[in-house]
Amino acid sequence: MPKAKGKGRRQKYSYNLNRKRLYRSARRRAAPRIACSHIRHAWDPTKSVAQNLAEMGLAEDPNKAVPIPKKMLGMEVESSGQGQGKRLVRKPYVVTEMEYEASLPEKKSNTLSRDLIDYVRYMIQNHGENYKEMALDEKNYYQDTPKQIKRKINVYKNFYPEEYKDLISSLKQEKMDVQ
Repeated sequence: MPKAKGKGRRQKYSYNLNRKRLYRSARRRAAPRIACSHIRHAWDPTKSVAQNLAEMGLAEDPNKAVPIPKKMLGMEVESSGQGQGKRLVRKPYVVTEMEYEASLPEKKSNTLSRDLIDYVRYMIQNHGENYKEMALDEKNYYQDTPKQIKRKINVYKNFYPEEYKDLISSLKQEKMDVQ
């Protein structure tokens, strides 16, 4: 089959096209993305970023905010760029809400997979603490070494200490019942 006409030729690069200007204009149009909900609700779109942050008592430039002056502790911020006047914080609740949210304890959301939990419980129920037997077990699909199995059991102990204690106590009860 013949090729389409003109497809074999190399396409010419347009040197006159300003690609930087196209990229910058697309970036400029995008609204600022604000992650913190407290800042998002207090944000005034008619004001600049510096004005918004100064009203909330937040720093625009962290390099300038590192040496905390005594004025900052009284919730007064000097305006940068526009004269030497002082600007009071009009929205101090933003900072207090953010501090409160940061002081809350972090919840532990890590969990183990159901397969790993079942695997560890099966190994402990059938072999106790004999890791060499566990390595030879037919349910050891991934052919874990005794050290790898021990590590998995220790991870299970750290994540679920109460369940592990219950499992061990139930195994001791079964041994006592058998004897």
